[in-house]
Amino acid sequence: MQPRRRPPILVASYGKQEPRSTGGNSDVISGAKGGNVLALKGATILTPEKTIAAGTILVEAGRITAVGVDIDIPASADVLDLSGKTVIPGMIDAHCHTGIFADGVGWAHSDGNEMTDPITPHLRAIDAVHPEDKAFGDLREAGVTCIGTGPGSGNLVGGQTAVLKTRGRTVEEMLLRYPVGMKMALGENPKRVYGEQKRTPSTRMGNAGVLREWLTKAQTYMARKAAHEQKLAAFRAGEKDAKEPDPFETDLKLEALAKILTREIPAHIHAHRADDIMTALRLAKEFQLDPILIHATEGYKIADVLAAEGIPCVPGPILISRSKYELRELNPKNAALLSRAGVKIAIQTDQMSAVRHIRLDAAVAINAGMSDEEALRAITLTPAEILRVDDRVGSIAVGKDADLVVLSGAPFDVAHSRVLRVFIEGETVFDAANG
Repeated sequence: MQPRRRPPILVASYGKQEPRSTGGNSDVISGAKGGNVLALKGATILTPEKTIAAGTILVEAGRITAVGVDIDIPASADVLDLSGKTVIPGMIDAHCHTGIFADGVGWAHSDGNEMTDPITPHLRAIDAVHPEDKAFGDLREAGVTCIGTGPGSGNLVGGQTAVLKTRGRTVEEMLLRYPVGMKMALGENPKRVYGEQKRTPSTRMGNAGVLREWLTKAQTYMARKAAHEQKLAAFRAGEKDAKEPDPFETDLKLEALAKILTREIPAHIHAHRADDIMTALRLAKEFQLDPILIHATEGYKIADVLAAEGIPCVPGPILISRSKYELRELNPKNAALLSRAGVKIAIQTDQMSAVRHIRLDAAVAINAGMSDEEALRAITLTPAEILRVDDRVGSIAVGKDADLVVLSGAPFDVAHSRVLRVFIEGETVFDAANG
């Protein structure tokens, strides 16, 4: 996300939870009754793995308990007849800024770029998310049930990203997993932001140099911390001649950077141009990072390299203009070309409210040659895998959250196929019949 200008974590992953109050700001509609089983019957069920005609999905306590054709429906179940309709998994945008650059409020809630320091790994997306951002309602209506949201690209290291469900009164209610990545950036944005301040970095050399400097500092910090812990353990064990070491001084920035050096979380690296992408790969190899390429706008130029290296890419946004130099080679076929080359891809919007158009972005990728199955995977299961939440979301399978979208037709017939109903953990969060 390009840094905006002003006008001229809960440091743990959240496991499986009980169904929550829908709460929020908004138009969330109550779901199935109490602990009753909900049966969605008769729909064509589309998942990245298979298609089930006239299928049934059973939901209980927010989870999918059965899916298939010959499913016994309990007599006490609430049955929703979806004959002639289509059900897909709740859609997921792996990279956006919803809730951090809140929709319709301008600079007052432009909280995604702390452009006073190029290295801010200790900043946390969860401390900036505004649950009452009106964009969350737009996303629910469009069938987007889960997002990866985080800082923008004004800094070389912007901070830690999070995965949210798109409903809830508080970040804690919305949170699915945190942290899921460290937002980093190469290319124009950081060098422009700090070049205008007459500070480093102001060149692409500076971008790489400052990142290398801080990652090296973090390596040294980790070694010092390990040595301190070893001395402390020896002292506590009463080993001969062991002395109690001085207290270790914690550095929040270096502690945060250690998470990518240990591969606890991946490095989400914003890079558009092919040369910036290759710089990202060099840094990742040098420091043994687990990289995920955000945007990869010129990825199609080096798709064979990315495929050979096994680097996941999150291409997009697809429907934008060539608004700056590093977007001059923007190609709407990028996602399709990367996929065809064997690169693991998840389509993203990089937006706030416009995340609701992710189905259209996927349709554009299909028009460029991607298969319908791969396009569906690119906005459901693959983003869930990249965000490390595929144990909970991304497909319609027993044990997963009942995050489901009911459509009037085929998912990528965006001109005619409407979102009729949306469920998050078995609760109706949007019903077109109610307005």
